[in-house]
Amino acid sequence: MPHYHYSIAPEIFDRFPGYIRGVVIAHQVSNGPSPADLVGKLREAEASVRERLDLERIAEEPRIKAWRDAYRAFGAKPAEFRSSIEAMARRALRGDGIPSINALVDIGNIVSLRRLIPAGGHAIDLLNGDIELRFATGEEEFVAFGSDELEHPLPGEVIFVEGNTVLTRRWTWRQGKHTLTLPETTAIEFNVDGLPPVTRGEIEDACKEVADLVAQYCGGLIRIDYLTAETPRISLAP
Repeated sequence: MPHYHYSIAPEIFDRFPGYIRGVVIAHQVSNGPSPADLVGKLREAEASVRERLDLERIAEEPRIKAWRDAYRAFGAKPAEFRSSIEAMARRALRGDGIPSINALVDIGNIVSLRRLIPAGGHAIDLLNGDIELRFATGEEEFVAFGSDELEHPLPGEVIFVEGNTVLTRRWTWRQGKHTLTLPETTAIEFNVDGLPPVTRGEIEDACKEVADLVAQYCGGLIRIDYLTAETPRISLAP
């Protein structure tokens, strides 16, 4: 795999002080269907959400509210476009089971639900260049998972991109086709996102949990890094 880099534009940190993105990078993983005990962890994580949250007051939960405020700040209506963690938490509270997709996807969902923070992966063995989290110009191209329709992000929207190709719209809202984590994925990076009041220590703990689960169920060469205002660029190499 070529040596690519991963960065966050300084303007993101300027607009959202205290933001940190933990990155768990895993190469030479063996993905596939989740074994029964990993699916059990997913069901336990769903149950933990039902123990802690109330559907009627979910928007008041500080870890959810932080994302609603961030979305509002870049022009996305949080009632119309929900962050990944709010959408998953609402699904769990309604009693709708989160489907088991494959081991790597399930691991991200387990940690998201346990800790109420966005945690999701992108297959980096599919990359053709460097990746970046930045504000959109509106010229970029996005094809959502499950769709063939070409979209363009709104100018000023927070997007995750490889060049002009959008990998995720609205920060943590919807992933595109290009870097989907599939059963045959052999290299992945997990984004573990923290906005205050979530602390760096909590992101570090969540990243360790992701890394431990990947090691247990998928093996591979795994390391953890952090994208911050002080360190806005990292390598994706093993």
